Amino acid sequence: MQTEAGECLAEHGPFARKLDGFAARAAQQQMADAIQETMCQGETLVVEAGTGTGKTLAYLVPALLSGERVIVSTGTRHLQDQLFERDIPLVREALACGVDVALLKGRQNYLCLHRLHTSLLEGRLDSRHQVRQLKAVEAWSGRTKSGDISELSTIPEEAFIWPTVTSTVDNCLGGDCSSYQDCFVVKTRRRAQEAQLVVINHHLLFADLALKEEGFGELFPDAGVFIIDEAHQLSEAGTHFFGYSLSTRQLQNLARDCVAEHLGADGSLASLPEAIAGLEKATAEMRLAAGDSGQRTPWEKVRRQAPLQQAMQVLLETLELLSAWLEQAAPRSRGLNNCWTRALQARQRVRELQEDVPQGYVAWLETFKRSLVLHMTPLTIAEQFQAQRDKLQSSWIFTSATLAVGDNFDFFTRQLGLGEVQTLQLLSPFDYSRHALAYYPPRMPEPNDPGYLAAVLTVARRIIAASRGRAFLLFTSHRALQDAARQLRDTLDYPLLVQGDAPRSELLRRFRESGEAVLLGTGSFWEGVDVRGDALSLVVIDKLPFASPGDPLLQARIDVIREAGGNPFMDFQVPTAAISLKQGVGRLIRDVTDRGVLVICDPRLFNKPYGKIFRASLPPARETRDIHEVEAFFHAASSPVIEAG
Repeated sequence: MQTEAGECLAEHGPFARKLDGFAARAAQQQMADAIQETMCQGETLVVEAGTGTGKTLAYLVPALLSGERVIVSTGTRHLQDQLFERDIPLVREALACGVDVALLKGRQNYLCLHRLHTSLLEGRLDSRHQVRQLKAVEAWSGRTKSGDISELSTIPEEAFIWPTVTSTVDNCLGGDCSSYQDCFVVKTRRRAQEAQLVVINHHLLFADLALKEEGFGELFPDAGVFIIDEAHQLSEAGTHFFGYSLSTRQLQNLARDCVAEHLGADGSLASLPEAIAGLEKATAEMRLAAGDSGQRTPWEKVRRQAPLQQAMQVLLETLELLSAWLEQAAPRSRGLNNCWTRALQARQRVRELQEDVPQGYVAWLETFKRSLVLHMTPLTIAEQFQAQRDKLQSSWIFTSATLAVGDNFDFFTRQLGLGEVQTLQLLSPFDYSRHALAYYPPRMPEPNDPGYLAAVLTVARRIIAASRGRAFLLFTSHRALQDAARQLRDTLDYPLLVQGDAPRSELLRRFRESGEAVLLGTGSFWEGVDVRGDALSLVVIDKLPFASPGDPLLQARIDVIREAGGNPFMDFQVPTAAISLKQGVGRLIRDVTDRGVLVICDPRLFNKPYGKIFRASLPPARETRDIHEVEAFFHAASSPVIEAG
């Protein structure tokens, strides 16, 4: 690499000439230089880049200058689109480089022409609304060049119609498909194989590493550099791909695909086996036997219950009958052969779930309103992930705004089995001491006190009045969220927006446009939400975000750590919660001119020994326990500036 990456981001560099308002940031330049050095040495670097560092440019500049084949993996498809459509074109233009770049998503994000044709012929949709959506997809299919379903924004991404017109590894016909030459997935992969820089996401990264996605293995062997953005999400993403799941939806899709492929191979409705209808019935019985929705329960705890045992046995027998019929039908078409393979795999998973759970794994049941999922999940992916990295012999960059606990990266590196690696912690350049105030309400009850939520809302109401709305209230559970929504609804002078009432993107749009709304969220609202300016001036966090003690995956990890002689609370639960808290706190200050108040209501920050670990992970805002200082902060922000003259 001839050009110094940090110099490109300097005060008189190409970005200063190309971007209006560009300001050189020392931390950004330091990060870019450290990444460039890591690439040159073929090593591994872990970088925590505080909010406002500008980490995206800090890794894209050395990536595009490197001359290496680079894989950039990020946390979500939304971030992929942002990188590909906005950030990378900006960097390419500033550097005047012609590096070929490709965007690659999982196959479920691309229209499958074969399955669209099959769905149009089959006509087994449940409502006129779904029929209209299918017709909209058909019309769009004639004009799209990429086949990326995000182009068709009039249909929500969670719509039922998408699984019927997209493919999976299980139901793809590959080279036997009559639409193979026009296949959007094939065309996109070819472009990715030829590109020097490819933008993927964590799920796709693991799909390749775990060898669960045919064809993606051609992308990785010649990659010299892997850049993992939003790396704090990587470990959890990996558990899905190094384990497996069996869901009622998978089984229902199998039954539907058996019908479609049978009819497509010139079969008749009269010759369909009863096992197909039996499979649909067996999955419904499984869901009924599992009980209430909203459960996350260890499978060992419930699998011997008589209703579930009986439902599992009926499901196994049904899959055996269906497998036997599909074995005879498989030679008629590639689609029926795929269905046979899927039926055999489902049968094997049912058998495994009837037996004892293998060491190093936890089996657990998750229930939803109309479906259930049985998971077999590894307790750690460290060994598998490191084994896959060893095969590639590439440079690796892991970065996020939240990787360290205090100034220690051991928790993150241990999760991924990274061993001894270079680390770099860059603090946010935002002036928290002037622009932010952290308020810790005094005399709060303990979080397990029945009156705790009422105490939180008493604090929140008073500060919301001072902030004139413009607030996020972040909760650690859906139950607390709903209870708070019920108590606040129709009692605030500002619009109340509640997670679940509309899609996240729609709630955020309303929040920004209102300029004085109060938004209640949990889960996904703790991270990845970027609201700049005066619309967000207050973040209230109800509790330290410890995972639910009843979570089966957490409980199994706790047991393993304890059996190994460790301290599960300090070794796992506290570090995990500290990183989550940093994510929630990071919603407040998103730009150099932002001002706001952070409120953390949990008294354990001060009355428990581990509270200092959480406080050490927070930005250096001025602290107070006096609510009058909070009100004065907002009053000063709203007072007009009178110039002398």
